[in-house]
Amino acid sequence: MARRYEPNFERLRTALTGGKPDRVPIYDSPRPGFMSNYMGKPVETIEDVIEFRLAVGYDYVSVRTEIDFKGGVAPKEGVRLGHDPDGAEREWAPEGLGIITSWADFEKHPWPKPEDIDYSECLAAAKALPEGMKLIEGRGHVFTGVCHLMGFETFAMAVYEQPDLVQAMFDKVGATVYNLFENLTSMDAVGALHFNDDLAYKKGPLVSPEVYRKYQFPWMRKIIDLCHQRGKPFIFHTDGNNAKLLDDIIDIGVDAIHPVDPTGMDIRATRAKVGTRLCLCGNINQTYPLGLGTPAEVELEALRLLRDVGQDGAYCLGSGHSVQDYVPVENFKAMVETGLKWGKYPIEIPDSVIADAGQRAEASRAKIA
Repeated sequence: MARRYEPNFERLRTALTGGKPDRVPIYDSPRPGFMSNYMGKPVETIEDVIEFRLAVGYDYVSVRTEIDFKGGVAPKEGVRLGHDPDGAEREWAPEGLGIITSWADFEKHPWPKPEDIDYSECLAAAKALPEGMKLIEGRGHVFTGVCHLMGFETFAMAVYEQPDLVQAMFDKVGATVYNLFENLTSMDAVGALHFNDDLAYKKGPLVSPEVYRKYQFPWMRKIIDLCHQRGKPFIFHTDGNNAKLLDDIIDIGVDAIHPVDPTGMDIRATRAKVGTRLCLCGNINQTYPLGLGTPAEVELEALRLLRDVGQDGAYCLGSGHSVQDYVPVENFKAMVETGLKWGKYPIEIPDSVIADAGQRAEASRAKIA
């Protein structure tokens, strides 16, 4: 198995917890199809994924332990199917009537039990890890889980008409996720937790911040306290414009936020607001320049992020969401190689380097215009 370097999870841990390691780590979520494109062969097993991660220069491997909250029950409005950007079919969240719209639904629902959760992927990955690498487990979906079960409109109405049911939903989902994290944080191979819960869209929070403060953030605080007690950094993935939630996110103890969505947030303004109290991960837009731009344009954006956001540490370079199958391999390599070359601390990128990169980017864009 060819390696470009020896992985060092402590590098990533240092950045995630607000420090300044030897260089800016690479932190991202490449899709299976992209990994296959990069490697020039199918990436199917956990060993294949580890080989890809080592080839790129990551210090960790992402795994995901699922919880089936639906229990085979369909939403009352029916299942809505769509497709991911890479063409894979997916089930969209119900907007109106979900699975649980009343206390009767809540009581009869086949809620998952701790013994129902399958940890086999995580355990297999732990056995295959090379020295110096750790796993980052990705789960969460407390707010998202509640909304998916109830349907967003039903949830929004219930906040005012059935707050006791809403609280019961958060407690049921939150306790199940907490139990999962109890088990995951007890594993030596797990170095950090990546908690997914989209709380915003491009213009701001999906619901009033007060709703999150009442129902969501108390459960996140419990989970974060557990992670910290066991020495595991807590990474919060949330899309959209979360600027109005940053003070709360810091207050409950989040270590790092991903990806500081470039479609809704200004990562430089975010850095100015939070300093190094919060590690920022991202945020090269996955559509442009990462997907539709040129390698030179990606290089320029990566240089600017390293200079403007990474100077004081608490930063990881990556995309503005994930690396989809349509991302050209050369564009991805431009991002990673720029980070490896210019992300070493102390970060010193001369203005002339930025200017030259800008000229290359402009010239490359002119060729395909």
